[in-house]
Amino acid sequence: MLRLENVRKQYKDFELDITMEVKPGYVTGLIGRNGAGKTTAFKAGLGLVRTEGEITLFGKPLRQITASDREKTGVVLSDSGFSGYLKVKDLVAILRNFYHEFDEEYFTGKCKEFEIPFDKQIREFSTGMKRRLQVVAALSHNAKLLIMDEPTAGMDVIARDELLFMLREYMETGGRSVLISSHISGDLEGICDDIYMIDNGKVILHEETDTLLDRYGVLKVTKEQYEAIDKRFILCQSKEEFGFCCLTKEKQFYLENYPDVIVEKGSVDGVMTMMIRGERR
Repeated sequence: MLRLENVRKQYKDFELDITMEVKPGYVTGLIGRNGAGKTTAFKAGLGLVRTEGEITLFGKPLRQITASDREKTGVVLSDSGFSGYLKVKDLVAILRNFYHEFDEEYFTGKCKEFEIPFDKQIREFSTGMKRRLQVVAALSHNAKLLIMDEPTAGMDVIARDELLFMLREYMETGGRSVLISSHISGDLEGICDDIYMIDNGKVILHEETDTLLDRYGVLKVTKEQYEAIDKRFILCQSKEEFGFCCLTKEKQFYLENYPDVIVEKGSVDGVMTMMIRGERR
């Protein structure tokens, strides 16, 4: 669906240098600290910033993408949206003209379900309400690929659950894919097939979500235990007051061979923290 290969974007004090792929039928997560390069990667994939490297969308080089191809993409970006002077009832006419497959009944139904007012200017909406409107619009025209940068930002727990349910419904139709970022790791653990982790503009980890949750773990060991354990499967470690925290992709190996060592189950947050803060081996 979307591939970025050796894509580079240089700013004054930041460089993006990334290779990643969103496969057909996959929900792919992109995670990292604020400023890690997530939004730049999204914009690169959409051709909104000039980059070096190769970007392909729907199997075509980005320079060959047509207006019809663009209609197959639904987009939610964290730092852009609809004009604040529009009302939702005005937006309906705009979307109808922009997208040949715009489903007005779906759009208006979801706006009512999310209690998005039709006669109020968008600039008067809360952050969460604006984000809900962007998501509903992105889902309303039969897009084949959704690119969603922090779509749950500003939403309460109920609204986030409703959004994730909508994304699961969206993926029930074959031939669709999603690229999504979120600072709430639980959102990604529950919906993503694979996850890319970036820091300082570079991919530091790419893993299937099930593998990350099932096979990764964090060892908490004393100094003496650290000296004694087999370190072949340690990805990185950080020094702590009690000794060391160590990230491993072979949790079961340490559970079976070192029963006295504390082994905590891997999580998106835990793995990201260790990969960023820890010293990589």
